[in-house]
Amino acid sequence: MGAKTEPASLPAPFGRAVQDLRAASWRPELVVTEIGAPQRIAPFAVAITADVLSGGEEVGSGRLVLLHDPAGNPAWDGTFRCVTFARADVDPEMVTDPLLAKVGWSWLIDALQAHQAEFGAPSGTVTSVHSESFGGMEDEPARAEVEIRASWTPQLDDGAGLSRHLAAWSELLCTTAGLPPLPAGVVPIPSRRKPQNRPLRRR
Repeated sequence: MGAKTEPASLPAPFGRAVQDLRAASWRPELVVTEIGAPQRIAPFAVAITADVLSGGEEVGSGRLVLLHDPAGNPAWDGTFRCVTFARADVDPEMVTDPLLAKVGWSWLIDALQAHQAEFGAPSGTVTSVHSESFGGMEDEPARAEVEIRASWTPQLDDGAGLSRHLAAWSELLCTTAGLPPLPAGVVPIPSRRKPQNRPLRRR
């Protein structure tokens, strides 16, 4: 267990990145909440989770963890790392498409590029799952979902610039859930439901 730290004792670059995260504006379809971050991956971390809603129903979900190691990490090729998980139900016919995995990966790369979020060392997997019910559950409809697990190194300027990556992440979640992109020129308004500040921990 790491000891709790006051914000003033956090590395300045990480503190700036956390401020960007907590001040982020989100699409109205996203309900974003700050959660406890992994404790053993990096010296400093912050995490959020999001539900994607459409017509009042959840159509997808995701998680984003921002890791920071002031000493740098050779595997990241930098001092920050974004780690994400996104999932959504899809049409069962989609999981039979051999191009689904490549298309799913392109959603992340395209979102980062569209928001001019400079990044390096991207890696991840795209998994599609199809399930059918039998016996006493045979009346249940067939289900299919796609999962994207990915990480990348955000190119931040002394901790500043995370907002572009957050915008790309929110677009990834909405695209995975089948929601259309925001029209050109439309900017997400600040959400009335902000991620609540949680005590940050040093690992």
